[in-house]
Amino acid sequence: MSSSQETTNQTYQAILEALEQLIKVVARLRSPDGGCPWDLAQTSQTLIPYVIEEAYEVVDAIATEDPDAIAEELGDLLLQVILQAQIASESGQFTLKEVAQGITQKLIRRHPHVFGDVTVEDAEQVHHNWEKIKAAEKGETPKEFRSLSRKISRYARTLPPLMAGMKISQKAAAAGFEWDNVEGVWEKFEEELAELKEALQTEDKTHQEAELGDVLFTLINIARWYGLDPSEALRETNRRFIQRLSKMETFAERPLTDYTLDELERLWQKAKAHLNGEWRSND
Repeated sequence: MSSSQETTNQTYQAILEALEQLIKVVARLRSPDGGCPWDLAQTSQTLIPYVIEEAYEVVDAIATEDPDAIAEELGDLLLQVILQAQIASESGQFTLKEVAQGITQKLIRRHPHVFGDVTVEDAEQVHHNWEKIKAAEKGETPKEFRSLSRKISRYARTLPPLMAGMKISQKAAAAGFEWDNVEGVWEKFEEELAELKEALQTEDKTHQEAELGDVLFTLINIARWYGLDPSEALRETNRRFIQRLSKMETFAERPLTDYTLDELERLWQKAKAHLNGEWRSND
């Protein structure tokens, strides 16, 4: 055995040992005999918010490009996977073994160009084959596989609304549901905005939300036309708002609730200018 192979084997062994220790810790936390009361009280359903939260924290850590933060948040997400598997195993549904075997077999099936004799020319063909194999696995007919509504309905069920809206918009545009130019998208936005304003004059909340949704979906289409990521744009806006609010609090000499709206606006502009490097001490 070469030294590189030996090093690789040692690395794999260390990883397996670390995973085994984590699995044992989670099992201990879930043990009726001296386990943790909080962990014992959890179900697969009660843990759903934590799965979502940890996934988003992984995304946030990746955005910071901080390896330590990424490793920590991936650990928190891995904990959720192992917790779900542990809870399922306790009721005889499945174990972590089935989880690992299932994804391994799926990867092999859906990469016949790597593990079989299929030849592909580019990533687009890989994606097409993946979708075709996936449809066959789910027993879909060729007609169902080609169904646009069937494809995009999955996005609406499984993705956050903003991300789902972009995916749906992209798929619809690729199928021909598209404006001739971006001016048409802006006209649609103005139309939807007018309808929202009109709906807000009524007492019908369902109608108001429907029109608000139309405005948001049209904005997503505008973002697509300009090559922008609406989820990232909103994430950055949230970050800037919190950053400016924090700076306002450092400037404030009393609770923000004690300030008038005009005073808050001045604090906001001062915080904004300070963060932009435009603030001067004599302002």
